[in-house]
Amino acid sequence: MSRLAPTFAALKKQKRAALIPYVMAGDPQPWVAVPLLHALVDAGADVIELGVPFSDPMADGPVIQHAAERSLKHNVTLTRVLEIVREFRAKDSTTPIVLMGYLNPFEAMGYQAFAEQAASAGVDGVLTVDLPPEEAEPFASTLHACGLDPIFLLAPTSGPDRIRRIAAVARGYLYYVSLRGVTGASHLDVNEVSRRLKTIRRHTHLPLGVGFGINSPETAAAVAAIADAVVVGSAIVSRIAANADAPERVLGEVPAFVRSLRAAMDQARAPRAASGASA
Repeated sequence: MSRLAPTFAALKKQKRAALIPYVMAGDPQPWVAVPLLHALVDAGADVIELGVPFSDPMADGPVIQHAAERSLKHNVTLTRVLEIVREFRAKDSTTPIVLMGYLNPFEAMGYQAFAEQAASAGVDGVLTVDLPPEEAEPFASTLHACGLDPIFLLAPTSGPDRIRRIAAVARGYLYYVSLRGVTGASHLDVNEVSRRLKTIRRHTHLPLGVGFGINSPETAAAVAAIADAVVVGSAIVSRIAANADAPERVLGEVPAFVRSLRAAMDQARAPRAASGASA
């Protein structure tokens, strides 16, 4: 059974927003992967999105594209990604892990084989960037049967019908892309995001995470005040890239940045908690 629903329920009671860092599996070196996941949890991560390397990551900007290239150079396949999750689970049985990637590797392994192996390894959800809801039923139903949550993206241009269609097949949480463009884009408009989240909440009871354009404690805090989860990817991966030639430094600098995000987010929610506002 997925750990996502209990995690979000506990955070809602605590009136806290989930912090969801994204890292590419095996970047910058495969040996860094498991220690980094544990360090992220220690720094305050509530859920982790673990990227599955792919050679043609069409929705990603150059920062995450280069991360995929570094991982692929070290032969980090989908099978190796599942091994990383399994190794992580030897010491952490509670933090949800969501695989984020593209459909091709899952198709190549086979939906049933992938879902069974992912569930056995300890994966909780799968976010498939290039899988539209109209074509999702075979994969989503296979994930459901194995206790995994299919997670979907919502765009700034998603209308009510599209939101309802996606919400009907999704589980775990919905990932709202806060701006147009690829990962790593900027110019986050928090007021516009707030308006969009209010619209989306009319059509779903799933937790709403917000990602793209969150690159500092300040922007993380602003989004934490209005969303159920804050997803941070390129800002983390860029710090990994800066230390690619000295991977041991990744285990210090990246958790330090995540810890700063967590502190800012908790501070943003503190007045709401004091007044009894709900998540």
